[in-house]
Amino acid sequence: MMKKEKLSGVGSSGGGGVGMGLNLLLLVAMVAANILSLYHLSSTRNPPPPPPHLHQQDVVPDHLLRQLHTIRATITHLTALRSSSASSSASSSSSVPPELLLYSRLGPIASACSSHPDLLHRYMSYTPFSPCPRDHSSLAEPLLLRGCSPLPRRRCFSPTPSFSPSSLPDSAVLWPPTSSCRSFSCLPPSLNFDLKSSPSTFTSSKSALDLTLPQLFTIAKKSVRTALDVGGGTAALAARLKSDYNVSVLTTTLNLGYPYNEAAALRGAVPLHLPLQQRFPLQDGAVDLVRTGHAVNRWIPADALEFLMYDVDRVLRPGGWWWVDHFFCRAGDLERVYAPMMARLGYRRIKWAVGNKTDAGGIKYGEVYLTALLHKPVLAPAAKVV
Repeated sequence: MMKKEKLSGVGSSGGGGVGMGLNLLLLVAMVAANILSLYHLSSTRNPPPPPPHLHQQDVVPDHLLRQLHTIRATITHLTALRSSSASSSASSSSSVPPELLLYSRLGPIASACSSHPDLLHRYMSYTPFSPCPRDHSSLAEPLLLRGCSPLPRRRCFSPTPSFSPSSLPDSAVLWPPTSSCRSFSCLPPSLNFDLKSSPSTFTSSKSALDLTLPQLFTIAKKSVRTALDVGGGTAALAARLKSDYNVSVLTTTLNLGYPYNEAAALRGAVPLHLPLQQRFPLQDGAVDLVRTGHAVNRWIPADALEFLMYDVDRVLRPGGWWWVDHFFCRAGDLERVYAPMMARLGYRRIKWAVGNKTDAGGIKYGEVYLTALLHKPVLAPAAKVV
């Protein structure tokens, strides 16, 4: 988290650290100059008589004169740098939006926000108590994806549709002005934006890579009451779990050019507008089931993916279920990297199905799909001695 003092330097990229370094260099230079001056005075108090062929000023050694001139030039240069640094910091501080300065006094702001001051300043540049700028979505998600999460609150009215219909007409969404698609009719059917269509991917199986809800509840019995769907898109799973099994589901999703959050809300689900790198805003052991969908894949750096896995473990109750749904990676990396990563959690494999990813990207990169159902033990795994 970032305090107010750090926020004021958002646009100066560490101006306070530079100023402190210049002050230290000035102090060292001044001390060195004083020491040399004292040495010069002590050496000339009772000087030996100069040779007759030398003038009086030649008594001072040349190397001392050169060092004094160098130190004085350094002091002059550092003083100029200090003045320019102070003026730069003042000008950058004055450019911080007033609403951002005010909010920084009221609540913490994610430290990663300071790495992207231009985006943050644009996001917080608005007229208070008025409609928010229409570029909210084009600024919010880039900040979220760069680790600036949670975003600062704003005192403006977000643009919303004029009504909330039960179906999904085109007028229910504020389509981005730059979007090439402004109608649900041009969205791919595979994205499940049609509320009237049944999400057959969760009720029928086409291959061993599919885990249907009847299969899941045959295994889990009645132990699933709450769930978290990570990267849940339009919340098709949440809608099915709610209608058929009375399971309460939270769905994390980003729009990324499509109205995923709006569709999830119209389905009756609760969309969490979160990037994958953010810690789940849930208490430890809060849910019975976590599903990670297509968004969780090899494109996430391995270290970041492992942190995500342990956050899944954190929010799962003892005896809970982790549903890995069509995770994809290179074939050689599955057994070398990802399977050992999952095994370190100590979960029991209930289902583990691997199949080739046959689309263009899968063929090009030699990728495979993994669908797994893993059962968290009731007792935590014993700590390993490192």
